[in-house]
Amino acid sequence: MDKNQAIGFALLALLLIVYFQFFAPEPIPTTEPQALQEESAVPNSQSAQESQQPTTTLDSLPDSLQNEATRQRFGVFAAAASGEERSFTLENEDMRVRFSTQGGRPVFVQMKNYEAYGGGAVDLLTPETSEIRLVAPTAQGEIDLYELFYSSSSNDQQITADDTTTVEFVANLEEGRKIRQTYRVAGQGYEIFYNISLENASGIIQDETLTFIWNDELQVVEKDGKESRTRGSVKYYTDELDDLTLLQTPGETETELIEEPVVWLAMKQRFFSSGIIADQSFPKALITLEAPPEASDIVQTIGLQVPTPLNNGSFSFKYYFGPNDQRIMETVAVDFEDNIDWGYFIVKPISKYVISPLFHFLERFSSNYGLIIVIVVLILKTALFPLTYKSYISMGKMKVLKPELDELKEKHGDDMAAMQKEQMQLYQKVGVNPISGCIPMVLQMPILLSMFFFFPNSIELRQEPFLWTDDLSTYDAIVSWNANIPLVSDFYGNHISLFVLLMTLSQLLYTWSNSQVTSVQGPMKSLQYAMPVMFMFILNSFPAALSFYYLVSNLVTFGQQAIIRRFVDDDKIRQKLEENKKKNRNKKKSKFQMKLEDAMKATEENKKNKSGNRGAAPRKR
Repeated sequence: MDKNQAIGFALLALLLIVYFQFFAPEPIPTTEPQALQEESAVPNSQSAQESQQPTTTLDSLPDSLQNEATRQRFGVFAAAASGEERSFTLENEDMRVRFSTQGGRPVFVQMKNYEAYGGGAVDLLTPETSEIRLVAPTAQGEIDLYELFYSSSSNDQQITADDTTTVEFVANLEEGRKIRQTYRVAGQGYEIFYNISLENASGIIQDETLTFIWNDELQVVEKDGKESRTRGSVKYYTDELDDLTLLQTPGETETELIEEPVVWLAMKQRFFSSGIIADQSFPKALITLEAPPEASDIVQTIGLQVPTPLNNGSFSFKYYFGPNDQRIMETVAVDFEDNIDWGYFIVKPISKYVISPLFHFLERFSSNYGLIIVIVVLILKTALFPLTYKSYISMGKMKVLKPELDELKEKHGDDMAAMQKEQMQLYQKVGVNPISGCIPMVLQMPILLSMFFFFPNSIELRQEPFLWTDDLSTYDAIVSWNANIPLVSDFYGNHISLFVLLMTLSQLLYTWSNSQVTSVQGPMKSLQYAMPVMFMFILNSFPAALSFYYLVSNLVTFGQQAIIRRFVDDDKIRQKLEENKKKNRNKKKSKFQMKLEDAMKATEENKKNKSGNRGAAPRKR
């Protein structure tokens, strides 16, 4: 360091010492941090200053003023407007229900025998996601009776299977008036019976009608939240069943006013429902739906609003919080089991009255649902074997006739009328109905379609493992990815289902087997192979149970056809057709065939007339 640098550093040090000695700010006091915070937080604007002014709250008022304010707000209900909240839990074999003395109502309902996907309980009612109000119109305005405080002598209780417990909440009002709420919970089941009675309170409720309001954010408890929204709905029963499908577009809302008596309403998820069932009926109902944002844990935000007219100061209904199980639901209310989506009216009787009871019967002998599905396939395929046999024989006859049909085509060329006429004559001679091969397949279609609805909505399959899948009620992903691949993610999904791949291979094998018998040629033959590939895309996100059922069904059908071939071959079919030719040589035409030929002749004449008119020269004027 040279001399100039040393002098410079010395002067800089001297300046710093002088500055901090004479010009530095006073030190911040450490003993009064709150005073500093209040001083620094003073806003400059007048409105902000006003917002900092202390406000008068009900609790800050003297007791006499508090009582008067409460009296003005709640009127005759003022005596129950304050109190101490206490809760207790009733537990039966199937659910836990927590009640609160504030409101005198259930605030939490949990399923005991079901788990949410990934672990944890299935909660169908929680304080965080549910809001239930019972609004009374009074001279002071609307009073929510579920804001009031009630007394109850009940405590935590485990209800035995054969027992029934009654819980009573009482709010004592002025002049001997009382609100009495009574709940009844059995040792088994998912119903909570409810009655509210206003004693000595005639005239304090305007129009003698309360309004029950229930807003609920249904939570995703399954693996596939999108599937939960797709299969969820609000069901209600008037003089017939109706529903509102849950909304799919984020942020979308919908409101439905039902202006006729409603027996029950239910907020239906895929496998669980929460609902209210009137003793007689609710005069009308208002339903609101709101779709959640994308990637939300909410299935849907649903609002139910129903008037509850008082009869001698009383009204009753019951809650249902439970699984969508046919055996349980059909005892709750008329058609309440139709919260389960059984399918279109054509397949609903099969799903509801054949497939479901068959599954429940087989459950008595096995708890392995994969094995039950195999047995169901074998039972149905055995029952339908006569149709399968008839369809195969019909296809075999068409294959034997193919050389003769090809000759007719070459003989008549483009003359379709002549071709069809001789074709019908040939069918009559050999005793073949060209559509008989399709009829057995058409008769089997309702059963195939019923499975399309039964498996995705069957709670019996929920979280049931089989082979490599841990849940037969959802897809079995052997490979999955998070990235969005254009077209693939939209139409196929972000996973690969092994059962669907095996089902597709079995369907291709079945199609190839049929092509050896049928006389189908040209583009239609290629189209047969395209259909299994299309279904691979459609069923990739469907339950593993459905694709496994179709896989086993294809293999059994393939085996049945292999057995039929051992006893029926082309030579035997040809011999049978020759015998029919001799037998039907002098047989008169049936009325159906005569009408068909007349229709074909009329069609051909119309074609000739049209072609003649097009070829005629235009007239000169």
